[in-house]
Amino acid sequence: MITRQIDRNFANMRLDRFLRKAFPEESLSVFFAVIRKKKVRVNGVVAKANLMLQEGDLVNIYENFKSVAEDEKDMSRAQSAQMKADIEAAYQASQESGASSLEPGASSLEPQNIIEFPGAVASKPVVTGFAKKKSTWGKTMSGAEKQSNWGAKELDIVIQTEDYLVVNKPSGLASQPGSGTKPGESLVEYLWEWGRQEQLDFKPTIAHRLDQETSGMLLVALHGDTLRDLTRLIRDHEVDKYYYALVKGNLEKDKGTINEKLTRTDAAKGSKMKVGQDDKDAKEAITHYRVKQHYIGYDLVKIKLETGRMHQIRAHFASIGHPLLGDSRYGDFALNREVKKELGLHRLFLHSCRLEFDWKGEKKVLDCPLPKELQSVIDQLQRKPYERKENNFQRSRRR
Repeated sequence: MITRQIDRNFANMRLDRFLRKAFPEESLSVFFAVIRKKKVRVNGVVAKANLMLQEGDLVNIYENFKSVAEDEKDMSRAQSAQMKADIEAAYQASQESGASSLEPGASSLEPQNIIEFPGAVASKPVVTGFAKKKSTWGKTMSGAEKQSNWGAKELDIVIQTEDYLVVNKPSGLASQPGSGTKPGESLVEYLWEWGRQEQLDFKPTIAHRLDQETSGMLLVALHGDTLRDLTRLIRDHEVDKYYYALVKGNLEKDKGTINEKLTRTDAAKGSKMKVGQDDKDAKEAITHYRVKQHYIGYDLVKIKLETGRMHQIRAHFASIGHPLLGDSRYGDFALNREVKKELGLHRLFLHSCRLEFDWKGEKKVLDCPLPKELQSVIDQLQRKPYERKENNFQRSRRR
């Protein structure tokens, strides 16, 4: 028998989904079989696949999965025997004191003591969270791989709370594993390594992504319920995300909105977003911006995203004739070569600088300044002299 107690990572999750998450190396057919054969009980009651689990529930699986280590199975068997002994002792004590009329196996439950058998108090801890095997955390890296990688020890943590992290991702590091990314060389995998070092029972998971070339802040969930809450906040546009970008030329307006649909196109050289197509695959994309400083030949803009499409900022600004500096996909390639040589810009000038959201009734505002390599570029630019703009009334009086 395998025993799991539901912690906050799996609360409000269906039983079948919990099984897939807790035992990732088992096939779906195994889970369907144990549920169909009534070999899964929750709080002592045979459970169906769609049962919603609550924090504190005790799940017993009367089957030995191949992916569960023998020592863990032995521990579960010992815990089960101990719990039965505790039940009998609690029952005898209650009969002698007259404090309880519960019989072993009775149906009512004490909310604070939800274990396999009603009326008993669990005196031994049970296994919680994911099956604690390295294989569930991703690829195990060799010593040589770890030395060659950016590494978990280099994580730039902006803030760490009980529920989440905010991490400052450097440019050039992929947010998650994928094609073109070497095994063990993504932010997600470094977070998994950090999670192992911190002995977490949940794999730290990013709630949103940044392009590989983009630097700045990412929200990282440290628990299952936190991940669901952060994902909902982002989906409902309740997380305000701000960016700094340096664009070619000077924008006509000091503030504005780019509201153009984006359509993804896939090619051998990589995916791109086309702007302005109005077909069934086009998705709404809205980008707000404000010029922070005019320079001779360039503008530093602060951007707020209302939607979060792939390459949204890069595609939108390129579409209005002001591509981001250092953009190898949508940018001005001749200008990129020039600023690389003259200003030392070797990356995309796009940085996630601020996150704002409400968490448990409190307003969270987190800032992350420009990294040194981008600030160095700004320091070399010349500010554009202030030009007073005439309004229509002034122009009509001169006539």
